[in-house]
Amino acid sequence: MDGFFFTLTSFIVALGILIAVHEFGHFWVAKKSGVRVLRFSIGFGRSLWRRVGRDGTEYVVAAIPLGGYVKMLDEREGEVPEAELEQAFNRKPLGVRFAVVAAGPLFNFLFAILAFWVVLVVGDSGTRPLIGEVAAGSVAEQAGFRAGDRIVAVAGSETPTMEAVYFALMLEADADSQMPVRVRSEHGTAQTLLLPGRKLVELGEGGALFRGLGLKLKRPVLPPVLGEIVPGEAADLAGLRSGDRILSVDGVAMADWEALVLSIRERPHRRVALEVERTGEVRQMHLVIGELRNGQERVGRIGAGVYAPPGYADDYRVEVRYGPLDALWRSTVKTADMSLFTLKMLWRMVSGSASVDNLSGPISIAQTAGKSASYGAIYFLKFLALVSISLGVLNLLPIPVLDGGHLLFYLIEALKGGPVSEAVQIQGQKVGIAILLALMGLAFYVDIARLLG
Repeated sequence: MDGFFFTLTSFIVALGILIAVHEFGHFWVAKKSGVRVLRFSIGFGRSLWRRVGRDGTEYVVAAIPLGGYVKMLDEREGEVPEAELEQAFNRKPLGVRFAVVAAGPLFNFLFAILAFWVVLVVGDSGTRPLIGEVAAGSVAEQAGFRAGDRIVAVAGSETPTMEAVYFALMLEADADSQMPVRVRSEHGTAQTLLLPGRKLVELGEGGALFRGLGLKLKRPVLPPVLGEIVPGEAADLAGLRSGDRILSVDGVAMADWEALVLSIRERPHRRVALEVERTGEVRQMHLVIGELRNGQERVGRIGAGVYAPPGYADDYRVEVRYGPLDALWRSTVKTADMSLFTLKMLWRMVSGSASVDNLSGPISIAQTAGKSASYGAIYFLKFLALVSISLGVLNLLPIPVLDGGHLLFYLIEALKGGPVSEAVQIQGQKVGIAILLALMGLAFYVDIARLLG
């Protein structure tokens, strides 16, 4: 239950920050442009906290933290005293109205730049992009990859971490071209290899990318020693303890943790004989393996984590840190790249070249918020940056009701020399609401399907 409340709290905090950033963009530009703001609300529904500022603006925190709004003086929403007409939003020049509406998404992007800047200045740790194994006959082997290679750049972009490699491959993947990947061998020899873009596009979903290419990352070898034991699960019920070393399963020796995991995964619901070393003494024990559903696949699970000796992964970790000015440029480029990547993924889903399983609804976002917050402030900040970029991009889509829909109407107004008729705007809003409800429904469906395996 503690985990649930931590996840829920992290989700609410994340939403509150990102909504406040977005709405503050609208609010700040409106104020600077001479528009009177009546209300600045974080959330919808019943007011939990309310304060009226000296300028008459009502500041509200409401009960439902799934959005927010800035209510401005506007003749279309009520009668405006003649003395205040010059402060009405609808009376402002087209350029001012455009700036006020565009400011929300713009502030989301600025927040992402700031968040990435902090991460890069403080230092971001990651896994070195080292290749452990290359499957025989795989796409990677045909391209020339070898065990021990380190990936140093993808499509000209430096890749100090595995996260950077994955993102670069996904961002630059093009079905009609080859992907240049710069690698350095264990002996220091550098060369540029080419991966087929079409294959990258096909594989570019979740963890399937590296498996599909035939690449296995190099990882530190961990002994088959149990760490945390989950109460009530198979390992606990069998009497296993933290610190136990599993020597064999059904007579087959366990060389390392990976071998143990594979052995367990292949035996759901099986009763197995274990040879266990505990405090120097070898014991014979039995265990009934549990089950975990992974999509359509059923795999074994015992509810035990691995014991990781202190410093075991030091040689595989790298910390990325830059000076303030360099970090500012890199954070700006990263925000632009992530925005482009989001658009690409949306287009691939619409065109059918990528699965809608890539969608994330409130449940998935809440789970990720909780996980990232549990890992530490840097991870949570990176999560906030990524979601802020997604909010900025989605709000700029030309869908009525969203900021992008309003901006589309303003562009039409600029071209035709007059505002779009109220009837057209109303019909557009109906269509926009229908599209948003359909997207929300799909996102919830994908979330629930993912949750249920």
